[in-house]
Amino acid sequence: ESFIDMLAHEAGADPYRFRRDHMREPRLLAAMDLAAERAGWGRGAPAGRALGIAAVSSFSSHVAEVAEVSVEDGQVRVHKVTCGVHCGRVINPDTLRAQVEGAITLALSYTLKHQITVEDGAVVQGNYTDYPILRIDEMPEVEVHVVPSDDPPTGIGEPPVPPLAAAVANAVFAATGVRVRQLPITPEALRA
Repeated sequence: ESFIDMLAHEAGADPYRFRRDHMREPRLLAAMDLAAERAGWGRGAPAGRALGIAAVSSFSSHVAEVAEVSVEDGQVRVHKVTCGVHCGRVINPDTLRAQVEGAITLALSYTLKHQITVEDGAVVQGNYTDYPILRIDEMPEVEVHVVPSDDPPTGIGEPPVPPLAAAVANAVFAATGVRVRQLPITPEALRA
């Protein structure tokens, strides 16, 4: 999804419109349109912030996310994530929102904090206990919007994870002109 953003930039096109012009999956398109609309894509971000978008289909579900970020002294702060979801008929809306919010927490944690380090030839991190999860004061506002559908239900646990890092990286590019090429997004990664 960051590569798609690069193509849009090279074409001189708006990243959302570029995706829209090339996307063929109608359910993913509906999720992306919903996320962009609810995030106010056409209005742009508040002063000092930038927007990035990404859209992914996985587990027969379709998720698009718009990340609103600021970058100060190389520190990335995600202020808001607006998510559009097409996962067929929703049985329990509260569970769906909780799953999406949890997936975004996990995805933001690896986008901004998780890394594998090697010391004396061995990996230092052994399990989840060695990876920091975002604290409540680091979490952005999360909005979850669902495309109404009578299609059979599909999965929702993992699908919000893949687009998040790309949406944040694309917003970082919009804010700074620097392409993120590695995770986590640290001040050092922005200088790489």
